[in-house]
Amino acid sequence: MANIETRYFKNINDIRDFLKLSKPVFFHGSQTSMVVPYEKIEQFCLQENIDSFLMGDLNQMPPVCEVDDNGVLTIRGSITWKEGREFAQTKGRNILTSPTEELAALLSGIATSCTGERCFGFGTYRDHLIEVTYLDHQGELKTLRHENLLIDHELFQSEEARKLLTDYQKSYEFYSQFKNAPFPRLERETDLMTGTEGQLGVIIEAKIKTAPLENVTYIFLTLPKWEEDYSLHLRVFDKVQNLRDKIFSVELIDENSWSYLPQEMIPRPAKDIIFLEIADKHFDEIYESVLAHLPELSEDDIFQVNERKCKDLRMEIPRAVFESNSKMGVTKKGTDVQVTPERFQSLMDYYRKMTNVPFEYNLFGHFGDAHLHFNYMPKPEQVEAAQEMLEEMYKWVKEEKGSPFAEHGIGLLKKRFIWPFYEDVHFQMFAYLKKKMDPQNLFFPHGFMSMKKG
Repeated sequence: MANIETRYFKNINDIRDFLKLSKPVFFHGSQTSMVVPYEKIEQFCLQENIDSFLMGDLNQMPPVCEVDDNGVLTIRGSITWKEGREFAQTKGRNILTSPTEELAALLSGIATSCTGERCFGFGTYRDHLIEVTYLDHQGELKTLRHENLLIDHELFQSEEARKLLTDYQKSYEFYSQFKNAPFPRLERETDLMTGTEGQLGVIIEAKIKTAPLENVTYIFLTLPKWEEDYSLHLRVFDKVQNLRDKIFSVELIDENSWSYLPQEMIPRPAKDIIFLEIADKHFDEIYESVLAHLPELSEDDIFQVNERKCKDLRMEIPRAVFESNSKMGVTKKGTDVQVTPERFQSLMDYYRKMTNVPFEYNLFGHFGDAHLHFNYMPKPEQVEAAQEMLEEMYKWVKEEKGSPFAEHGIGLLKKRFIWPFYEDVHFQMFAYLKKKMDPQNLFFPHGFMSMKKG
């Protein structure tokens, strides 16, 4: 039996006192991660020969939300995306991106480099950070600023360290337009905490850019099943690419996804739907630039849905998929792949190949970003076959130079897939950062930064 234990932290001093014990720990916020099997952590540890697993629950940390006169949102403690968004809106501001699951923690989203729906129009969470304050392995508070280049940080003042960082950043160049590469960006100071999954410190506070609150419209487009014909899907994709300053998000929900929702929640016919989130002031321009050029769509194929219902739909589908898997006793078998716009049709071609299976599947996600979530829904006896299909897909993603995990991180479940994407320089950088920032390997010691080559 693996020894599973949870410690609860109510303030910074609790964390400081715990760090003095030098016990390895996995700090986490809300248990919404798609890549950490919280509900089956003991089973996972047994499979991976992990003798003990200590979790540090940060959900009781005092929540603080503040917005200054410049619209900068300061968050401390246990704040969900939903709470942060609603607070900002009371101040006439809006958070610039959001994960599908709004019950996730805002600070945890930095650690996982969360990149949700509105990245299409506003860029990633990483881009919105101004400052990040964290506790280091000695319990000291340190602040990182996005405006500061990492090459100027004290970690990289030796000639050897600067060369390592330069070589690492060169390996990232191809992925510079992706939401997330297979490895952290490491360009700005704040990147030390962004996407490193809590392996270098405990994030305590962040300052984030917001934007003035605007009235928005959600336009739903009804399309054919993508498995049969996605030519119209691709036309919509092409039409929106140069309109990122006017369209906030472009999302897909396929016909198969609707089957997991109650009938009363489904808008119109349960077909493939692409929806656009548009500022009201740009509605006429988007209609002329996009909708007027889709003669295949009748008036009945284009309709509006209010913001609350749209958000509920978008959140409930992945929740329902997760619940369906849980009822079958199956861990989620899905992808989080992003490719370049030029390779998007190839990705859709590959997903079509993946539908030739004897079990259910669905497709949804961040369509405008060429970043979709394809999910298998196997029965327990079909899990191995689904796993083999995914393993083959990640080989294809590597050949295509796509990003295998563009949103949800690596955690525990995706480590087996990410290893082939790393080169010597990545292993060297991870080892260097752990040695300098976490010399006792206390922070999430089972994470990807502790992986060894070969």
